[in-house]
Amino acid sequence: MIRVGILSFAHMHAYSYAQVLRQLKNIELLSVYDEEFSRGENYAAEFGAKYFSNIDDFLQDESLDAVIVCSENSKHKEHVMACAQAEKHILCEKPIATNVEDAQLMIDTCEKYNVLLQIAFPVRYSPPMARLRQIIQEGKIGTIRAMRGTNHGRNPGGWFIDPALSGGGAVLDHTVHIIDIMRWVLQSEVKEVFAEVDTKYSNILTDDCGLLTFEFENGVIASHDPSWSRPVSFSAWGDVTLKIVGTKGSVYADALAQHIDVYRNKNLHHAAHMWGEGYDFGLVSDFIDCIRTKRTPSITGYDGLKAAEVAFAAYESARIGQPVRLL
Repeated sequence: MIRVGILSFAHMHAYSYAQVLRQLKNIELLSVYDEEFSRGENYAAEFGAKYFSNIDDFLQDESLDAVIVCSENSKHKEHVMACAQAEKHILCEKPIATNVEDAQLMIDTCEKYNVLLQIAFPVRYSPPMARLRQIIQEGKIGTIRAMRGTNHGRNPGGWFIDPALSGGGAVLDHTVHIIDIMRWVLQSEVKEVFAEVDTKYSNILTDDCGLLTFEFENGVIASHDPSWSRPVSFSAWGDVTLKIVGTKGSVYADALAQHIDVYRNKNLHHAAHMWGEGYDFGLVSDFIDCIRTKRTPSITGYDGLKAAEVAFAAYESARIGQPVRLL
């Protein structure tokens, strides 16, 4: 039996991860820590877990094997380091941190205490994206020359639009997923970033759109369009797409394509009902398998750092109006 705790339900993905834990065999969602009493107590009760309002008490439970960190972005460093020092394996929500220095410190601390650190990039487990990567690996479109990504969604509000808690807006939130998939497919690092970042759709303190262009170390050029541009009546999720152009052809995938659109006159609301395989299930079950088999995480802390680094470089590029080199 592997016993898992969830550290905060601040991020909406925490609920999905808790549901996955309920489905897995020989797994127990043992405990929940959340600094917001009502939120933490309610979710702990729903999933039959113990609730803790004190993080030290939460982590001192010797029967707890692993923790899923779903707190606000700016708190990831503090919480991951506390989990590592308590010798708990960690699945950390993306982005790994709000700056590169914190991300590296988190990685180093997990290595010091010999605990696993996996970053939550569930898009890797999306069947469309997995098939896209397979096509690339089989050489069906030849040598990759260019890539184009998009990630459009609805403004999540709350702490996501508070720079002190989020560390950035749509560009940070929606770039790390696409960069992770690009790196995963190419097995190459971004060496230069040029970006325009702005706030066009909402009256908020963070950015809600941008246009990013990259050059990879292997010469591939790429672009990415991240935004919180969907209206409030739209489903929470929009698209997560990638088009890859090669010397023999091209391939396109949308990680969120496996859904049915539902429109209701009653509340003038659109909802996307997913029917495909749940990629959160793939993410969490893979994390559990890493613990059981003691293997290196499929998505490492370094992967999290390199994806976030590109988003941070995009903000710097937009600030100075010049390309930013990473390598």
